[in-house]
Amino acid sequence: MTAPGVRAGEDAHDLDVEEALALVKRPHGRTPDRTSGDQAPAPVLQDAQLAAQGTAAAAPRPDAHHRATPWPQARATAERAGRTARATAERAGRASRTARDTTAPRRSPASVPLDAALGLVLAAPLAALTDLPSFDTSAMDGWAVAGPGPWALRAEGVLAGHGEPARLADGEAVRIATGARIPPDTTAVLRSEHGRTDDSGRLHPTRDVGHGQDIRPRAQECRTGDQLLPAGTLVTPAVLGLAAAAGYDTLAVVPRPRVEVFVLGDELLTGGLPHDGLIRDALGPMLPPWLRALGAEVTSVRRLGDDAEALHRAVTGSEADLVVTTGGTAAGPVDHVHPTLRRIGAELLVDGVKVRPGHPMLLARIREDQHLVGLPGNPLAAVSGLLTLAEPLLRALAGHPAPERYALPLKDGAHGHPFDTRLVPVTLRGDRAVPLHYNGPAMLRGVAAADALAVVPPGGAEPGQEAEILDLPWATAGIGACFT
Repeated sequence: MTAPGVRAGEDAHDLDVEEALALVKRPHGRTPDRTSGDQAPAPVLQDAQLAAQGTAAAAPRPDAHHRATPWPQARATAERAGRTARATAERAGRASRTARDTTAPRRSPASVPLDAALGLVLAAPLAALTDLPSFDTSAMDGWAVAGPGPWALRAEGVLAGHGEPARLADGEAVRIATGARIPPDTTAVLRSEHGRTDDSGRLHPTRDVGHGQDIRPRAQECRTGDQLLPAGTLVTPAVLGLAAAAGYDTLAVVPRPRVEVFVLGDELLTGGLPHDGLIRDALGPMLPPWLRALGAEVTSVRRLGDDAEALHRAVTGSEADLVVTTGGTAAGPVDHVHPTLRRIGAELLVDGVKVRPGHPMLLARIREDQHLVGLPGNPLAAVSGLLTLAEPLLRALAGHPAPERYALPLKDGAHGHPFDTRLVPVTLRGDRAVPLHYNGPAMLRGVAAADALAVVPPGGAEPGQEAEILDLPWATAGIGACFT
């Protein structure tokens, strides 16, 4: 097994010039001691720079690392941006209602039918519109009885869904179904298996019957006006059932964030095999369902190529809450994302993240209630950007709470970047995470088999060392739950 921090095989391509210099700088390729500041002497670095002269001449020194945001801080910034945008929309919504403006802001709470609310978050507390149950009901199939037995049986029975039955006289009983209304003056319900009838048609109990037995009294669960669930509750199937029982036809929810995806790059093919320097677009098919799994509504996917004007028109014309671009976030001749953001006066909240793969990712505020996440063009780097910036932003916009953080020991060691966090695809096996191969920035083979990504600290992780785990949404909720 290769020691943490030393690249081999399919990992080798994940080194850029800065990483290569840093690895040469470490004596014998070992992981630097982050507590003691263990470093090679200055001449070693100078030799490495001279040896790499030409391709590395313009590379920044490792100790003058790109002005990027640390990975945890980048995620916190994205979540804070989402919360701010949602709070702004809620204030605008309240102001709109006060002014009797019928045009609701984009992110104001929406009233949706129950069958459209699954997976959304309640925008207001759920208060009971009725008593539950709204009348005394039978908890069992059996007989409603009045007074002590034996009882004379009525000929007719009482079924669920019918109006109020006739009052029972003392010493009388009547057949009753589960959920049916209890006749007035009933003292208990005798279960079917706890009674017998004699030849004269009288009902006898086979065990003691307590007063009120198997009767669900009116308002046993709640009274009209009781708060059943607070705002911010995730709408699950059980919540839908409770809402229906409590009298609701619609629910006030935080709407799904709307996302537009702009796929950049002239080199991308939408079908067939790669040829003549052209490659297949992996992000166009992958990002929309992944964003939907994160709770977004993807309104469109547009392929813009390397066209600065087309990108400008698309961004300025978008009505989405979040614009996601792929590629074009670096500083090359056809990387148009930064110039476009400068041109429209957007505010860069995150400009590069200290994470591998995916460090050229960015987050910008276009308007008070609209953001742009720029993902790198390499597929696994784009996944890193999704989980670093898009996921916390979308989660906050949708009002979802942050998932509980947890860590697992790594079964094998994981290579690390000298200075940056590294996200590594893993499978979860019992109480351990198993790092997967084929985890370079341009590779999807590893993450396609993964349950999660492990957060590997700078310098790498040894076998058995604990690492924070970022679950992939379909690995925990099931693929059907994510995409329906």
